[in-house]
Amino acid sequence: MAALMLIALAVSIGLGYKTKINIGFFTIAFAYLIGCFGMGLKPSEVIELWPVKIFFIILSVTLFYNFALANGALEKLASHLLYKCRKFPQFLPLAIFFAATIIAGLGAGFYTVLAFMAPITLLLCKKTNMNMIIGGMAANYGALAGANFMTSQSGIIFRSLMENTGVSSQSAFSYSSGIFIITLIIPIVVLGIYILWNRKSSSIAIEDQKPEPFDQKQKQSIFLIVLMMSIVLVFPILHLVFPDAQTISFLNSKIDIAFLAITFSLISLLMKLADEKKVVALVPWGTLIMICGVGMLIALGVKLGIITTLSEWLAHNVPVWVIPVLLCLISAIMSVFSSTLGVVAPTLFPIVPALALSSGLNPLMLFICIVVGAQSTAISPFSSGGSLIMASAPADIDKTKFFNQLLFKAIPVGVIAALIAIFALKIVM
Repeated sequence: MAALMLIALAVSIGLGYKTKINIGFFTIAFAYLIGCFGMGLKPSEVIELWPVKIFFIILSVTLFYNFALANGALEKLASHLLYKCRKFPQFLPLAIFFAATIIAGLGAGFYTVLAFMAPITLLLCKKTNMNMIIGGMAANYGALAGANFMTSQSGIIFRSLMENTGVSSQSAFSYSSGIFIITLIIPIVVLGIYILWNRKSSSIAIEDQKPEPFDQKQKQSIFLIVLMMSIVLVFPILHLVFPDAQTISFLNSKIDIAFLAITFSLISLLMKLADEKKVVALVPWGTLIMICGVGMLIALGVKLGIITTLSEWLAHNVPVWVIPVLLCLISAIMSVFSSTLGVVAPTLFPIVPALALSSGLNPLMLFICIVVGAQSTAISPFSSGGSLIMASAPADIDKTKFFNQLLFKAIPVGVIAALIAIFALKIVM
């Protein structure tokens, strides 16, 4: 039955890739077939495996951030950030990276940011003579790093997945903070090395055209986002600094980003910051189905004891120092063809607590290995991130050549950088 579960997951990923149908639909169907007919569970028991908490958090948070997306506040913010770099054209790759990072960190999420940053970036590459692969990497890794911020889409999903594996909410916040910091540093180092290497031969030039100012609704949206982020972040940080303060501990235990996001969504609606129907339509329903569908199948695996068995096998059959590298490479290979949020993290995060316990490794190290490895190949043209970049390429660009450059240049650079970072982190930790 355990083997059947793993086969079902692999088949779901393969069918999703082949048919372009959301992987979540396949995993839900397999969860029903295996759970009801293979494990003798009632249909209602299988339905209960649907991760309600994760679903509610993603729904509420993306709903709130969609107001700034719908009224154009985030897109205009990107234009202003890029304009600031006009006097330092050689730093355009880092400017694109930080623009994508800030916007994704404000809650737009990886796919949303990349969807409108990729066309802008590749158009800038054409206008400014910047290397398109570097431009694509800057936008992609910026969107990834920003989305990993503790109050943004990926960071929230990571925290929820960690808590589902038994990690405390305080530890989950600390671990997700570590993931954000590392995934922020790696691209800065990679892009910084590229800029230094090409500082003399760089021919990048930026047009001096000032973007339009923010209107009133856009300013209000940005203010509400910053306010909510402040509320969500201040109490966990204060609790880390003053762990014995009862008032802070009480307030920290009552602060919930999902309910805050719903409250701020209501405030945004009352302020008429964007059209309600448009905001609801922008919710990433496909991502929700994928994450929760895979979560149902993984939950069945937990019932069968697959996670514990796999953790014990790794701990007893693989040298301890190899485990982080192995996790990084497995994540990287999986992410070439699948989603970090929808497949890689829900599949591998559950093994971390047991693996850390049996091997003695720091759970933070293992979580970082999974995310860093997965995001090192997220620019693959077979994955959603890479395919968005491919689709955004100007019409007169050789798509075959661009495809090969993403596959054989961008991915190897990402994987090598990830492995170097893991080795460096292993020394520090």
